[in-house]
Amino acid sequence: VQLQASGGGLVQAGDSLRLSCAASGRTFSRYAVAWFRQAPGKEREFVAGISRSGGTTNEVNSVKGRFTISRDNAKNTVYLQMNSLKPEDTAVYYCAARETILSYTPDRDSRYDYWGQGTLVTVSS
Repeated sequence: VQLQASGGGLVQAGDSLRLSCAASGRTFSRYAVAWFRQAPGKEREFVAGISRSGGTTNEVNSVKGRFTISRDNAKNTVYLQMNSLKPEDTAVYYCAARETILSYTPDRDSRYDYWGQGTLVTVSS
């Protein structure tokens, strides 16, 4: 599966953005998908994950209540709705996928086999 992340940009603190991860190739509904981010000088970190069907999601504590992950398997797309953005959310955001029968979405990047190219989100104060 090939992944294409988009939707990043420059916004002010408190604004919203919606990232999209469009997939092509094999049957998208066989893949769990996650968003990771990497800020300058920091390690890549898990942000949110969603199961194959979309029935199970999980988010890192720092974004709970602000970010929502969802998917539309008919459109082969996963979304990350980001509200109340903060300067500390500034990072390159990557989507990643793993083929699995489980609903669990791991938070370690080594568990994902396919990666998009990343989209930059910059939040100014």
